[in-house]
Amino acid sequence: MSLKTRLLVILGVTLTVTWSLAAAWLWWGLNDEVERTLDRRLAQSANMVAGLMARLPEDSWAADETRRASIVAPLKGVACQVTSAQGQVLARTHTNMAAILDVGQPGYSYRQREGEDWRVYTLIRDGVTITTADRVTERRSLMRDILALVVVPFAVALVISGGVLWWGTRRALRPLDGWREALSRRHRDDLSPVTATGLPRELHPLIATLNALLERMRAAIHREQRFTDAAAHELRTPLTAVKTHLQVARRVEGDAIRQAVVHAEQGTQRLAATLDQLLALARIEGAGVQHETDGATVADIVRSAVRDTQEPARIVVPAKLPDARVGVSLELAATALRNVLDNALKHGPAGLPVTLDVDLATHETNATAWVELRVHDQGSGVPDEALAHVTERFWRHSATSGSGLGLAITAAIAERASGELQFQHPASGGFEVCMKLPQV
Repeated sequence: MSLKTRLLVILGVTLTVTWSLAAAWLWWGLNDEVERTLDRRLAQSANMVAGLMARLPEDSWAADETRRASIVAPLKGVACQVTSAQGQVLARTHTNMAAILDVGQPGYSYRQREGEDWRVYTLIRDGVTITTADRVTERRSLMRDILALVVVPFAVALVISGGVLWWGTRRALRPLDGWREALSRRHRDDLSPVTATGLPRELHPLIATLNALLERMRAAIHREQRFTDAAAHELRTPLTAVKTHLQVARRVEGDAIRQAVVHAEQGTQRLAATLDQLLALARIEGAGVQHETDGATVADIVRSAVRDTQEPARIVVPAKLPDARVGVSLELAATALRNVLDNALKHGPAGLPVTLDVDLATHETNATAWVELRVHDQGSGVPDEALAHVTERFWRHSATSGSGLGLAITAAIAERASGELQFQHPASGGFEVCMKLPQV
């Protein structure tokens, strides 16, 4: 169901129910008020007749019964009778309504004659009984007329309100239709921000959210395009080398064949390593890093990372590691630390040790408990102006072999684990990489 239809249905039903309840309430109130008014009219008629009777001389009723009974002219739908204390009928409007006008208990009552209901009021004053009555049919006819006067204006008002509601809803939602048409005409590659001009203020947060999503999509597509271009370039180099060495092996003999095969194997290994790093990076950035409540111990992380490095013997590890856990799985934390260690072993002076230190610290702003893994080598490191590029994919500071993805993977793991990756040149010399991971 569209928003326009939903608004029309909700507002239309609400308006109809509200007007119907108001009409029913008014009708109920009018019906009750009319009944009380007509009853008061009966009582007032009886009191008026009683007042007239008190002013008439006593010999006014000395005539015979026929004359006395015809003194009051009959009225349509209304009847009246005056009876003395002795039960004699002194005056009446109808001679054929004895069942209705006979003396009864004082007050209001209903009586029936020939299938017709009458509302009767009996008043006793100074020994004289006055009975007044009106036909219930006349009352119902009056109420039908009143009902018509109530229902017709309400029905007309309801129809007019529905038309105004339909027109107002269409006019209010017209900017949405224009916005939808503008989006449908957009090119599939157009990720520019959407303008909120002419749209209701309530839609501005939605527009802002949509623009933020478009910006993230644009950045992701741009990043993936750069990644694809760089990956194609990086993979083309070892593939070309493997192809070249295999072609050489087909044309030479003896030691030259073996040397060409060795070079081809090295190119294959580099290609396989690059592919492994690419798969690891895609897995991390695609699925993300879930914060784990159990995590992994610092000792297990260090042990696993050092064991999988190229030269574990060159790594100096503290004799005692802190008893702490980080909120990352052992596999991811060990992968991140191993990449940092391999990078230090590769770019540090050959044969010199690489130092690994582990400290516990507290974040300065939000009091988060950190585990700091510091890897220090004796090399010259990276110039300060190039530090911003060390975590970029396929970026290399020197001509040494490698995929240029190790620190990019480490940075991705640290970022998605709510950690940090820092680079610095200590005063004692060398280059240091500090990876901070939150404790659990």
